[in-house]
Amino acid sequence: MDTRSSVILKELMAAPGPLTSQYLAQLNRVTSRTAREDVKQINDKLMQHGAEVQSLKGKGYVLVIEDDAAFKSFLEKEFQTASVLASSFPDFPEERVRFLIKRLLLSNTFLKLEDLADELLISKSTIQNDIRMVKNIFKKYDITLEKRPNYGLKAVGNEFKLRFCMSEYVFAEREGVTKDIFDSQLPGLIKENVNDIWDIILEESKASNITLSDIAMNNLFIHIAITYKRVQSGHHITLYPREFKDIKSKEEYKTAERIVSKLEAKLGITFPEVEVAYIAIHLLGTKMISQANLSAQEVEEVLDVPIYQLANSILEAIENKMGLGIRRDKELLVGLGLHLKPAINRYKYGMNIRNPLLSDIKMNYPVAFEAGIIAGLVLEEYMGVHIEEGEIGYIALHIGAAMERKKAHSGPKRCMVVCASGAGSAQLIFYKLQSQFGNRLEVVGTTEYYKLSQISFANIDFIVSTIPIAEKLPVPVVQVKTILGEGDLERIENHVAEQHSSIAEYIKKDLFYFQKSFSAREDVLSFLAKELQDKNLVQEDYLEQLMERENIAPTSFWNLVALPHPVTTQTDETFLTVCTLQRPINWGEKRVQLVFLLNVQKGDTQDLQTLYKGLRYIVDNISVVQRILKCRNYEEFLKVLKNQQS
Repeated sequence: MDTRSSVILKELMAAPGPLTSQYLAQLNRVTSRTAREDVKQINDKLMQHGAEVQSLKGKGYVLVIEDDAAFKSFLEKEFQTASVLASSFPDFPEERVRFLIKRLLLSNTFLKLEDLADELLISKSTIQNDIRMVKNIFKKYDITLEKRPNYGLKAVGNEFKLRFCMSEYVFAEREGVTKDIFDSQLPGLIKENVNDIWDIILEESKASNITLSDIAMNNLFIHIAITYKRVQSGHHITLYPREFKDIKSKEEYKTAERIVSKLEAKLGITFPEVEVAYIAIHLLGTKMISQANLSAQEVEEVLDVPIYQLANSILEAIENKMGLGIRRDKELLVGLGLHLKPAINRYKYGMNIRNPLLSDIKMNYPVAFEAGIIAGLVLEEYMGVHIEEGEIGYIALHIGAAMERKKAHSGPKRCMVVCASGAGSAQLIFYKLQSQFGNRLEVVGTTEYYKLSQISFANIDFIVSTIPIAEKLPVPVVQVKTILGEGDLERIENHVAEQHSSIAEYIKKDLFYFQKSFSAREDVLSFLAKELQDKNLVQEDYLEQLMERENIAPTSFWNLVALPHPVTTQTDETFLTVCTLQRPINWGEKRVQLVFLLNVQKGDTQDLQTLYKGLRYIVDNISVVQRILKCRNYEEFLKVLKNQQS
C-alpha cells in the first residue's frame, strides 16, 4: 500500500463518521478524482481481508470491518513495509517536484511528460502543475527546460549552475557513506570511491589546518562527488581568466591541488586544471576561523576592516528596525563576521549553500530569522546579489544564539504597581507578588495613577494596575483586583513566563475570510492588503512590503500553511488576518490553503514571537489545519482553536 493510501486508511480508521472525497483529497493534496481512485485501490485490497470502504450517498466514505482478525493481520503485514514505501515513492507535491528535478538533472536525454506521469501514477494536469514548480526552482539557477516536439523535456544551463542545483536537490543530508545512496543518486559511484573521496578531504583539510563544520564538510564532499561524475562523463566548467588567476593565488588552491592529485591516483581519472579551481572555490566558501575570545582590535584584525564594518552595519540595521538589544554582543559580532568571510567568497563565485536546518530555524527561531532577513538585505546592498534563504538561515542561528544569551543574562521580569486605594493596598499587592513569584519577578515599586507620566519605562516590562488605564503606554498593562485572585495571578504569570494562552486574542472577526477562490499567491496578498487598507489599518505601500518579504524567502510552511508579513513592523497594533482557500495554490515551493497574515505593533518583537508560538501547533498538525479549512464562520474557527488548546 502506497503512502497516500496509508494516509487515507489511517484517517478512515480514526474518523467517527463518513469522510468526503474532498477532505481525503486535501489530506494528500491531490484532486478529488485521484482520492476516489485511491479509495477504489484500497477497497480492492481490503475486500480480501475482512473490511470494506463503503460510499454513503451525500455523506462520504466510511470504513466497515467485517472480520476483525483478518483485518488486523492485514494491517500488521502491510504497515511493516510502510516506511520503506514512503521513503522510496514520491506521493506529495514537494516529493514529486524533488523527484522530477533529480530525473531531469541526471538525464542526458529528453524525457517525455507522459512517461513521467505514468512513472509517478498521476494525471497529465497534475504533472503539468508539478513541472511549473520545477521551472520556478530551476529559474533560481538560470536553468531552463528545453522542449522538443515528440522528444520531451531536458534541463539546460551553465555547468556551474547545474552542479549547484544538483548539490541542493539530488542529494539529501549525508546520512553516512553508503553504496546505496550513491548508486541511486550518481550511478556508478561505488562505495570504495565514496570512502576514498571522504578520506582524502578529511586528510587534506587537517593537513592544511582548515576547520570545516559538519555541514560544510558534507557540502564539499557532495560537490567533489558531483565533479568526479561530471568530469567522467565529459562535462567541464569554465571560468573567466581573471577569476582563475585570482583563485590560483589563494592558499586554498594548493590544498585543492593536493586533493585532486590524490583523487586522480585513487579514481584513475584526470581532472582539468579548472576543476582544481572549482574545488578551491568550495574551500574558500566553507573555511572557518576558530577564534572567539578576541579583543575589539583583534576582532578587527581577524575579520579585516571591510568585514568588520559590514558586520557592524548589519547589527546596526537589526537594532534600528527590531530593537532586539543585541547590538553590543561581541560574541555575535565575531561569529557573524567569521561567517561573512566565506559567505562573501561563495557569492563572489556564484556558489549556493545547502541548509538542512532551514525549516526548523524558521519555525523555532522566527524572530531571529526575520532579523536574518534584515541582515540579508544589508548584505545584498553590499554585494549587489540576491541572498538565498539558506544563507539567511545560518545568519539567523548567530542572531538566535545572541538572543538566548541576552535572555539568560537578563534577570527577572520587572513590573510597577499602580494602585488608587492607598499605600496599604499597594503594599499588600507588592508583598503578594513577591511571595507568589519570588526571584522570577522584581516589583520595582508602587505609584499613584496621576504620577504615572513621571515614570521611566526603560527598565520596566509591564504594569500591574488596580484601575483601567486608557492611554497607550510603551509596556503592557495587567489590570487586577486590589485583593489578587487566582485569575489575576494567572494573567501576571503569562507576562512573567512570556506565555499567551491563545492566538484568538489577536484575530478580529472582520478580518477572517472564508473559502476564497484565488489561484495565486499574489492574488491572495493583493486582496488582503486592499481589505486592510480599506479599514485604515495599513499604509498604501503595504502590498509592496509584503511582496518584498516574499521575494527574499517565501513564507510558506508545511501542511498547507503560509504566514506572510512585511519585512519590518508596520502597524500600530498587533493582529492576525486569516484567509482560507477553496483549493491549495503554489506558494514558493510549497502548496498553501490556509493563510495567516501577521501584523505586529511597531517596535514589539515579543508579539511576533508570541504569534509564532501560538501558530506553531496549527502548522505542525494537518488535522487542525483541515478542521480550520472546513470552517464556515468565525465562531466555528474559535471553537477549533479552543479544542486544540484543551
